[in-house]
Amino acid sequence: MLEAAHFTAAAKRKGSYALPPEFDGVVNQVVLHQAVRAYRNNQRQGTHATKTRGLVSGGNQKPWRQKGTGRARQGSIRAPHWPGGGTVFGPQPRSYRTELPRKVRRLARRSAFNARAQAGGLYVIEQLALEQPKTRLVAELLRKMEIEDQKVLMLTAEHRPEIFRSARNIPGTRVMRYADASAYDLLWADAVVVEEAALGGHAIARARAPRRAARPARTPAAARPRAARGPGKAAAGKKSTKKKDKEK
Repeated sequence: MLEAAHFTAAAKRKGSYALPPEFDGVVNQVVLHQAVRAYRNNQRQGTHATKTRGLVSGGNQKPWRQKGTGRARQGSIRAPHWPGGGTVFGPQPRSYRTELPRKVRRLARRSAFNARAQAGGLYVIEQLALEQPKTRLVAELLRKMEIEDQKVLMLTAEHRPEIFRSARNIPGTRVMRYADASAYDLLWADAVVVEEAALGGHAIARARAPRRAARPARTPAAARPRAARGPGKAAAGKKSTKKKDKEK
């Protein structure tokens, strides 16, 4: 069972927090690579374009006649080897969309959470509560948690526009719902702050276990009464001899 640092709403250290069973500590590097690659591919617009010789304007006639000039034969000034000519095999608009199966995406997200928890970069806070958008309050919260110089990802249980508007002016800080966070977002952040209501799990009580009552001292065998100690070896030997005489 993995644990995370537990803080109150005022950013005061409260203890440790037991993460839910989905945090099993397994980090699948292959799946994480696939998830990051797919995310970055999907961010590409694919609007790059170059002009081929058929798209470049001009060059509708031969620059000079085929023979008799002493120069190499040319058909158009827009050929690829001419300055200002077309581009050969240049990039054209296309889609870089990369789809991943649902189970792979879930495994990558779980692996990213496990990686952050094992590295000590996961922080659980009771509640992110702000009455109105104030960047100063969020900056002070991060300063008390000692993560103001890191890339921070704040995950809320629900859509919280006041938290988003308060943190958007802080460099290296992002705010989103817990359900919307992807594996790339979790790996991008050095510190992940999650609301307790979104994460589940339970706080760990650090109270000391009660001491066991001392056992009463045992009475030595020599001090016990004769009846409590049972028959001795001599008596047992006499009984066995009596039985043998009866059998004879």
